[in-house]
Amino acid sequence: MESITRYFKSPPDHFFLLGPRGTGKTWLTQRLFPEALRIDLLEPETLRSLSARPERLRELIEGRPGIPQVVIDEVQKLPVLLEVAHLMIEEKHDIQFIFTGSSARKLRRGGVNLLGGRAAHKSLHPFMAAEIGAQFNLEKALRMGMLPVVHGGKVPEETLRAYSGLYLREEVQMEGLVRTIGSFSRFLEAISFSQASVLNLANVARECHVNRKSVEGYLEILEDLLLAFRVPVFTRRAKRELAVHPKFYLFDTGVFRANRPTGPLDAPYEIDGAALEGLVAQHLRAWCEYSGGNHRLYYWQTRSKVEVDFVVYGESGLHALEVKNSSQVRPADLSGLKSFGEDFPESHRRLLYRGRERLLRDGILCIPCEEFLLQLKPDEFPS
Repeated sequence: MESITRYFKSPPDHFFLLGPRGTGKTWLTQRLFPEALRIDLLEPETLRSLSARPERLRELIEGRPGIPQVVIDEVQKLPVLLEVAHLMIEEKHDIQFIFTGSSARKLRRGGVNLLGGRAAHKSLHPFMAAEIGAQFNLEKALRMGMLPVVHGGKVPEETLRAYSGLYLREEVQMEGLVRTIGSFSRFLEAISFSQASVLNLANVARECHVNRKSVEGYLEILEDLLLAFRVPVFTRRAKRELAVHPKFYLFDTGVFRANRPTGPLDAPYEIDGAALEGLVAQHLRAWCEYSGGNHRLYYWQTRSKVEVDFVVYGESGLHALEVKNSSQVRPADLSGLKSFGEDFPESHRRLLYRGRERLLRDGILCIPCEEFLLQLKPDEFPS
């Protein structure tokens, strides 16, 4: 990661930097704030001493007069430190506080006021293709994902397996979020079949043999740990009856592949298609976060199942994208985008596919998926 520049832009004031483990929050803050006082709550001794006396944070800061920033890593492990920081912010100390975390759940459930709105909430995502440039390989990304901790590992396959095993299961149990790790493991496998699909929790509950309420709780855990997200239906100026349920995605396509069971009854094409759509989803989500213009990510589907995979809406315009895991563009592939164009003629419509040529068909730009991802940069949408 030493030569890779992230697209994240640091706010000038206090902020939370949230993102799953392995996205590079510590690495990034070390490079953005080299003179900061760092409090790493993953270090057992640091966590023990501050748990016993949270006010020691003030002593540590006042013992370093003139420091420009204080970075508290994994602040969800000791949310009470936010109260100490809040008091120091109220006292107008000339210090910028940066709080990193991989769990919104503990911050919210700890009754923390999150600094009374005085700190912005920012996210760090897996790599975007344009961040790693010439090192980006679509086939590798579909297998291993875009997590920095995996990308920089000596044996990426082993790193990804360890991440999925140790973090997604054991750490969830260590945090006391589930009673039995076996049920949660079955849920992870079952929910992986929902990747890039409209979410049906009743089906997931049947697959993992737990009740629907437990499945809803497990899904909340995934989202609170920033490991999954839902994409809502685009309903602005709706002219047709639309679907009501969101689509589901794990935050990284490598994590999806690591948790998706495979066997002789699983069609590789089906899994590859879900992985490709998930890869595009995580890129668009990161683009919305890193770009200006208050962009949001949606999908569009009518009650008659006419669908567009992604809709990006914001100040830069209305963008509709369909993702196809095929090397050829067939007329049927364009039907959803055509219907969307009838309802939204001002939209910019694109088909992403696995071919090598740019094509313009029926007013729809067809772009090789790898080319699109490499050109997708904050505040720049490939045209």
